[in-house]
Amino acid sequence: MAETCADPIRPHELAVPMPERFDAQLWFIGRIHTPWTRRGECPRRGDPDNGPACRIEVFEPWTPGLSGIAKHGHLQILYWMDQARRDLVLQNPNYGDRATGTFALRSPVRPNPVASSIVRLLAVEGPVLTVRGLDCLDGTPLIDIKAEFGAVP
Repeated sequence: MAETCADPIRPHELAVPMPERFDAQLWFIGRIHTPWTRRGECPRRGDPDNGPACRIEVFEPWTPGLSGIAKHGHLQILYWMDQARRDLVLQNPNYGDRATGTFALRSPVRPNPVASSIVRLLAVEGPVLTVRGLDCLDGTPLIDIKAEFGAVP
């Protein structure tokens, strides 16, 4: 059964029971390294132009998948917010007088804590990408990397 977070809920929030089993599986293909170690330190959105340089480490056997990636100026990074609560369907992120539905927010708190950032690719050194534009904690598991063809280089 999926675990729930021990963080207290805020006024007007609603937590629901988690399903007994998962519908799918995935592999973490790498690890993200950022300057942030606490959730409160992370920016709400990454800045691909002025944000700090961060590293994305891709694990074996996935490293051959990086072939040709250096020609792209921007990438879409998908990652798993492993420290996020998963059971809230109504959230009150600013301690206001009402709650908003989870799917109407960009909050990391969601049933499947998948996040996506468009990053600027700065360098490729073997299995390590240096990028700008992330907004996650140091050590966050990497789910996928996609070339961002529509971004302006």
